[in-house]
Amino acid sequence: MLKEKVFEIYRDSADYILSKIGESVDFAIVLGTGLGSLLDDMEDKIEIPYEDIPGFLISTVKSHPGKFIYGTLSGKKVICMSGRFHYYEGYDYNELATPIYVLKLIGVKTIVLTNAAGAVNYNFHPGDICVVTDHLNFGCVSPTRGNNLEEFGERFYPIDNLYDKDLRALAKKSAIELGFSLKEGIYFFTVGPFFETPAEIRAIRLLGGDLVGMSTISESLTAGHCGIKVLCLSLATNYSSDRIENMDGSEVEDVAMAASENFRNLIIKILENFEG
Repeated sequence: MLKEKVFEIYRDSADYILSKIGESVDFAIVLGTGLGSLLDDMEDKIEIPYEDIPGFLISTVKSHPGKFIYGTLSGKKVICMSGRFHYYEGYDYNELATPIYVLKLIGVKTIVLTNAAGAVNYNFHPGDICVVTDHLNFGCVSPTRGNNLEEFGERFYPIDNLYDKDLRALAKKSAIELGFSLKEGIYFFTVGPFFETPAEIRAIRLLGGDLVGMSTISESLTAGHCGIKVLCLSLATNYSSDRIENMDGSEVEDVAMAASENFRNLIIKILENFEG
């Protein structure tokens, strides 16, 4: 598809969202597993189902509602994605760039990406919240592959500060104010939807991975391309497959629910302290 046509699709999606919320918004949050309760604190909510947005993607994950929610959190205007998209759903990586480019076109300058992940590092345990400092992309995710859209960014772009240092410091400061500390670590991306073998986990640990998951990377890389600052927070919801037998993911929702209050309070405190 011609890049001009692709940009028009993004613009149509953004124009539809703007017609519903009535103004641009510069702060976005992608709600991972266990963060749905954050929406309980949002005031003056406007909900926009993905299926109503021209040219947008449709979430196929049953636990993901599949909608944008716009409103006020901690006195700041925020747009949340309740439901994200994954490679294992059948989308190509360039399709997975869509949500972030659309958010850019409605004005977003800062995004908080949250996810549930497996704890690879022996010092990480279910319930720990981790600030992602970097990632390992051995899944060869490249959402900006193909014709470059100059409207968003240059063909080649640096990602050495993809997970913004100042935002990471803000997250750690906010957690301390709430009376707990955050882990810091490297997120290793796998394509899924199957979990990793014990041998793969040992390799990931050897390569420096602290957490492993099936999302987030396409979002952060696209944000890096179009100049959106990224804070990524991972909730460790399970041990990796070499630390627990017969892992089937059933524990993920339970751990996420147990940790949801701390996670929600952390996001709210970050917004209170944010001065972007």
